[in-house]
Amino acid sequence: MALRIPKAELPSELKENMVKQLGAVPENVEVLWHSPEVTQDNLEFGGKVGAWSAADASLKSFAHMAVASQVGCSWCLDIGYFQAQNENLDLTKASQVPRWRMSEVFSPLERDVMEYAEAMTNTPPTVTDELYASLLDRLGSTAMIELTAYIAYANLATRANVANGVTSQGFSDACEIPLATRPETTDAASTA
Repeated sequence: MALRIPKAELPSELKENMVKQLGAVPENVEVLWHSPEVTQDNLEFGGKVGAWSAADASLKSFAHMAVASQVGCSWCLDIGYFQAQNENLDLTKASQVPRWRMSEVFSPLERDVMEYAEAMTNTPPTVTDELYASLLDRLGSTAMIELTAYIAYANLATRANVANGVTSQGFSDACEIPLATRPETTDAASTA
């Protein structure tokens, strides 16, 4: 897939800041820069979402990567896995998110969070009362609200990237363990 809109030239200060944070300028930021207001608001909101701390960082990371895998956002999978490494999360688990239903490395809670992320991502959403109640019971109300908003933000980011034609930039190439690929067919539809 190719970018559907050419990259815009970023201000040098923003470009330098991105390189300092990530080692490269994210293509999705260059694409969004056609509307600096949208870009700045998106970066600001993304920063705030990333700073929320009521829900476990690993659970949020796995949820975002599960959304990215389901939507087909290779950029979000790439950067999400890279960020998991930078945040010292369990890379053995993070590497398996695209094939979480077949992997044996996840706890029941982690599996339920990824199932919830996929259920929120389905169109229309397929979240069940039972799954929600089970997660609420284990996470508590504050973390559950945060996780839900985090997954909703992941849907915004992944869908915008896919629609704009933004794909992986190779951030995750720096990770020791290769990122698994999503199976061509999964039993996700049958469990929804």
